[in-house]
Amino acid sequence: MNLAQIFSTLLGKDLAIRFTAYDGSSAGPEDAEYGLDLLTPRGTTYLVTAPGELGLARAYVSGDLALIGSHPGDPYGALQALAGDLKFSKPSAVQLAAIAKSLGREHFKLIPPPQQEALPRWRRIAEGLRHSRGRDADAIGYHYDVSNDFYEMVLGPAMTYTCAVYGDRDATLEEAQENKYRLIFEKLALQPGDRLLDIGCGWGGMVRYAARRGVHALGVTLSTEQAQWAQQTIVEQGLGEYAEVRHSDYRDVAEGGFDAVSSIGLTEHIGVANYPSYFEFMRDKLRPGGLLLNHCITRPVNSARSKAGPFIDRYVFPDGELTGVGTIITAAQNIGGLEVLHEENFREHYAMTLRDWNKNLMENWDAAVAEVGEGTARQWGLYMAGCRMGFEMEMVELHHVLAVKTDDDSRPNTPLRPWWTP
Repeated sequence: MNLAQIFSTLLGKDLAIRFTAYDGSSAGPEDAEYGLDLLTPRGTTYLVTAPGELGLARAYVSGDLALIGSHPGDPYGALQALAGDLKFSKPSAVQLAAIAKSLGREHFKLIPPPQQEALPRWRRIAEGLRHSRGRDADAIGYHYDVSNDFYEMVLGPAMTYTCAVYGDRDATLEEAQENKYRLIFEKLALQPGDRLLDIGCGWGGMVRYAARRGVHALGVTLSTEQAQWAQQTIVEQGLGEYAEVRHSDYRDVAEGGFDAVSSIGLTEHIGVANYPSYFEFMRDKLRPGGLLLNHCITRPVNSARSKAGPFIDRYVFPDGELTGVGTIITAAQNIGGLEVLHEENFREHYAMTLRDWNKNLMENWDAAVAEVGEGTARQWGLYMAGCRMGFEMEMVELHHVLAVKTDDDSRPNTPLRPWWTP
C-alpha cells in the first residue's frame, strides 16, 4: 500500500481535501482548495507513533507536513476543511496488518519530538508537583518567555494577550483591546486615588490603563520577559508614580486593602483544585466592599475533563486546566465573604481576537520566522487558528465573573444595577 492508499483506508475515500505524499502517491480531488502534503519519512513516523492531534502537530511544526491552501501564519481555512474531512475509521485486522507491513518497522520506532514540544506530564514531576510554584514558573516561562519582539508582531501595539472586547464587528484589534480594559476598569468601579492589584498581569496593559487614570496599580507576573518589558514601558510612559509590575508569584504579594483585584487570563494556569485558595487570596487582598473581576477561558459545561488535550498541553499551555464557569462561580461563592454580582460570556469576541492575531502573524511572517524560527512560528499559527475554531464551535468560552467582598453587614457597597457601559 502506498501512503495515499493508507490515508484513504483510515479516513475514507470520499475526500474533499487533497492528500499528497513524498512517495508520489495522492488521493482526493485534484482541484481541491485545501490539502495535506506529507513531505518526509520522519513525518510518517510522527503520525504513526502518535496518532491523532499530537502526531499531526509534530509533523506540522517540524516542517514534515504542510497544509495546502492556507498561509502558515493563518491556517484557519485549511484547518476548517480538515476538520470536516478527517474522520478516522478503525481499520479491520487485515487492513491493519497490510498497513503495518507497507509502512515497515522503522516507522513504529519512537523518535525525538520537535524542540518546541514540552515534556509530557509524567516527566514534569522533576520540576515539582503539578501547580507547585516552581513548576508553575516553568510552565509560564515556556509560553510567555518566547520573545517580546515576536509577541509584538502577533499582539500588535496593545501588547495584550487576552480576549479583546469588540464594540462592533468592524472594530480594530487595538480598539477592542482598549475597550476591554475600559470595561474592566468600569466594572471594578475604579476612581482616581484607588488601589488596584492585577495578578497575572502580562505585559502590564491593565496596570498602565489604570495608572493613566490616576489609579495606583500593582501588577505581578511569573514571566521574566513580561515583567522587564512592562516595567520599562511604565518608565518610558512616565507612569512610575502610579504603576508597578513585579516579577513575582501572585501569592507573594504582601500588600493588602486594595480597592479592586483583577485577574485577566491567570485562572487557566492555577489548577481547578487550587480555586478555593486562589479566591481566598483575592478576597483577603480586598478592603470590605472592594471588587474583583475574574476573566477566564472556560469549557461550555462544568462536567468536562479539566486537563488540556495533548497538543495544547505539549505545545501551548503546559499544565493548563479549563472548567465551566459554574465551577468558577461556585468556588468563589463557597469560600465565604464574596458575593458574585455579574457574569458575562465573550466567546465570539475571543474568536475575533484570534482572527486578528493570526492576521498579524501572517503579515509579519518573515520577521517572526527570523525572530523565533519557522517551527515556533508555525506552532503559533496552528494554535491560534485551531483555538479560533474552538471558540466559534462553542468548544470553549470566555467569561467575566464580577464579585464583591461583603461588608460586615453582608451588604455590597455597589449600586443596585450594573453601573458600567456595555
